[in-house]
Amino acid sequence: MKKVRLSVYLEPETMAVLEAFARRREKPMSLVAEAAIASFITPDEAQRQEAAIVRRLDQHTRAVERLERNLGISIETMALFVRFWLTTTPAVPEAQQAAAQAKGRERFEGFVSTLGRRLAKGASFTREVSEDLRGDVAGRSSPPNLDRGDPSREPNSPPKEEMG
Repeated sequence: MKKVRLSVYLEPETMAVLEAFARRREKPMSLVAEAAIASFITPDEAQRQEAAIVRRLDQHTRAVERLERNLGISIETMALFVRFWLTTTPAVPEAQQAAAQAKGRERFEGFVSTLGRRLAKGASFTREVSEDLRGDVAGRSSPPNLDRGDPSREPNSPPKEEMG
């Protein structure tokens, strides 16, 4: 391979260091200079590690952004539900408070039981909603996984296939 000539201007101190290094190694100055230039323009191990760390940080950033988005969705969902529940649920008369509280505890136990089973199966409501929305976009008229009002179950109770 034919080499190409390059003329460079060096500070006197840099030239002295180059000459001393070449003399110690018993190598021509042009070889030392060529190796130094190649080393300077070729990524070294530290640069490769830095690039790998930057890629990893980008992955972590995207994961945190997804978590932040999902948390925001969860907060909005909970707020919307609480507002709806508070505006549509009538106050319970004093005489029926004990029965209403007992029924509430029973429903809550059913909710916790259903939640435990879904978590154990790896079921994800957010995944179901995403799949339902994708199906709607593809031309489906209504999401398949949402309860449309089973008259045989009590209002505000989970669907029967999820319970018990």
